[in-house]
Amino acid sequence: MAVFSFGSSSAQRKVESGAYNLMLKTLLSHSVEEISVDEAAKAKDAVFIDSREQQEYKVSHIKDAVWVGYEDFDIKRMNGVPKDKKVIVYCSVGKRSEDITERLQKAGYKDIANMYGGIFEWANSGKPLYNKQGKTDTVHAYSKTWGIWLNKGEKVYE
Repeated sequence: MAVFSFGSSSAQRKVESGAYNLMLKTLLSHSVEEISVDEAAKAKDAVFIDSREQQEYKVSHIKDAVWVGYEDFDIKRMNGVPKDKKVIVYCSVGKRSEDITERLQKAGYKDIANMYGGIFEWANSGKPLYNKQGKTDTVHAYSKTWGIWLNKGEKVYE
């Protein structure tokens, strides 16, 4: 189990939208520590891990996030991240990152949490996004079905 000491219960780890929160409560298994976007943004010295596909990461990501992927996840991509470091894993909404968080725990990462609501909630909260050109407001919305949960930023589907 993660050793994040943010002091909030899972009941407080909600996203802004009630409908989005309800969907996430049903979609996620809640098998790992969850951290809200606001808690994640305040986490000092944490390493953000992006568990989306590479084309999603290229559109935008959290600053300095390490891309590990999902379909072709390889633990070797974590080589530069010490196992005693605070780690926050995210994807679009939190399901793929929950799976990757479980795998990272099995690999020995202890201080680790899944970012509840994913990069969609990060963008919805007005937090900064980046790509290789710098700051951006574009977000890969995964699909038109999942993109309904993304309320801020320019949606990209390719």
